[in-house]
Amino acid sequence: MSKLLRNVNQRTQMAGENRLELLLFRLQNGQLYGINVFKVKKIIPCPPLTQMPYHHPHVAGVANTMDGSLPILDMLSAIQSGKVDNPRSQQVILCEYNRKMQGFLVDKIENIVNMEWSDIVLPPKGIGSRHYLTSVTRYDGRLVEIIDVEKVISEVTPLPEDMNAQITEDFGELKTSEVPRKVLVVDDSVVARNQIKRCLEKVELDTVLLKDGKQALEHLKTMADEGKKPWEEYLLMISDIEMPEMDGYTLTRQVKQDDRLSELFILMHTSLSGVFNESMVKRVGADNFIAKFDADDLAMAVLDHFRKRTTPAAS
Repeated sequence: MSKLLRNVNQRTQMAGENRLELLLFRLQNGQLYGINVFKVKKIIPCPPLTQMPYHHPHVAGVANTMDGSLPILDMLSAIQSGKVDNPRSQQVILCEYNRKMQGFLVDKIENIVNMEWSDIVLPPKGIGSRHYLTSVTRYDGRLVEIIDVEKVISEVTPLPEDMNAQITEDFGELKTSEVPRKVLVVDDSVVARNQIKRCLEKVELDTVLLKDGKQALEHLKTMADEGKKPWEEYLLMISDIEMPEMDGYTLTRQVKQDDRLSELFILMHTSLSGVFNESMVKRVGADNFIAKFDADDLAMAVLDHFRKRTTPAAS
């Protein structure tokens, strides 16, 4: 499997083409799951684990790896489907989310498959709000569940959402501006959407929350069909990259290629790892890019754009 992962960062030609590669794996419950290959750093046999006092029940232990001491999460426990019997018999997927490395215990690695984002859809309605899925798909006739890893991590190690008081004061100085104070937020993770919403509420900005790129593009095109200019309704759009139906790269390119929408400022906000991100942002025409999630970084990126719209450069 390490051989399959060796050329992950050489697969960027799919980015922006609404395609991705999923690493398929199973947990001890037998269900098939998937994770975007771009989030995976490596796969290793579970090393010896050290138990830490007062550790979270979903943390199987801490492992000393070539990447340092990392928490190893029991994914089966985290999604409330049981608990791994023998962690040392498991594989560990080492991933980078929200600027931090962590490992996830999995029972069996299956393979890597090339898919279109349009084949990945939101979970079916009626399964409630307590599930841990961002999306589902099918491969070779089998259901593949894609876990909301950000939700799992936020329950184990919640990210701080406090904001620098100076940033809040700086936003206060712009209260009299006629620039729109509404932000379009597009992200398939309910945790990420709500983090952004709470962050922007602290600086008195309103939000419209959507779950994927297809919804967002339809929303913007409907506005344009009604004769509205999206950049006059929204201060900006904050978009994730990984989303079912239509990814953030494709959404951005579609918006920037439509003359009715192209002036809308797009800030890409993603937990995806890989050095290709910033070059891809430029390639698809996005206006800015930041990694998830830091309340100050997000607020400053929004504030910088707010100021530019309030005091446009002289012609």
